[in-house]
Amino acid sequence: MQLHWHTEPFLLISLLAACWAFTLFTGPYFFKWSGQADGTYPLLKKVSFYGSVLILYLAVGSPLDQLAEDYLFFAHMIQHMLLIYVVPLFLYASLSKELTEYLFQGKGTQRIARLLGHPVFAGFVFIAVYTIWHIPLLYEAALHDKWIHVLEHGTMLITAIWMWWPFLSPCKKYLRASSYGVRILYAFLLMVGQLPVFAFLSFANVAIYETYVWAPRIIPGLDPLNDQILGGIIMKVTNMGVSLTIISWCFYKWSSKEQPEMP
Repeated sequence: MQLHWHTEPFLLISLLAACWAFTLFTGPYFFKWSGQADGTYPLLKKVSFYGSVLILYLAVGSPLDQLAEDYLFFAHMIQHMLLIYVVPLFLYASLSKELTEYLFQGKGTQRIARLLGHPVFAGFVFIAVYTIWHIPLLYEAALHDKWIHVLEHGTMLITAIWMWWPFLSPCKKYLRASSYGVRILYAFLLMVGQLPVFAFLSFANVAIYETYVWAPRIIPGLDPLNDQILGGIIMKVTNMGVSLTIISWCFYKWSSKEQPEMP
């Protein structure tokens, strides 16, 4: 087994283009949208954006991708968790209120964003995309065809970004985040929405995906079925941890907001 890093032009050009666009908006074009002649974009937000790009590359361009394609189902699940949870969180942390409002100032753009970022639409599409890609026929197709694999990860990432919008929207003027009550219900339903995939993976009596059945066992003692179960556990533990954290934080903020002020 020889692991390698991906250097495909499409991957590198896409990541560099994203960095180039962000650098222009937060550098030479900063005054154009912010109106601050002497200001600069916050350094921590810049670090967050480049961190999201780095994590994205580690997820799909590092040897983790080869492990996921050829050997270990749970490695593929780690990829998905990075794309669904970690990359979007870093991306949202990099966006300022002013930059987001500038990007969504067009009426048509706002209408599209309101639809895509509505909790019902964003949650349903994300769960549907995530579930469909775990159907054995499509999952195996993604493992054996590079462009289908790119489509799989691309659709998961894009729908995950919109899935997070009701929680983390930095835009206060046009596209506000949902209320705390809606966010609590939304996080709970997202947690429930992944249960079918978890049950499908973790309670099967046989390994479902042929690629991992026939793959060389590079971890002694980890057979294909236990590899599959481990992947399902990683998915559900991550999902529950993130969802319960969000629910707890929203409940705390909601209760603090409703608490009457002391005389």
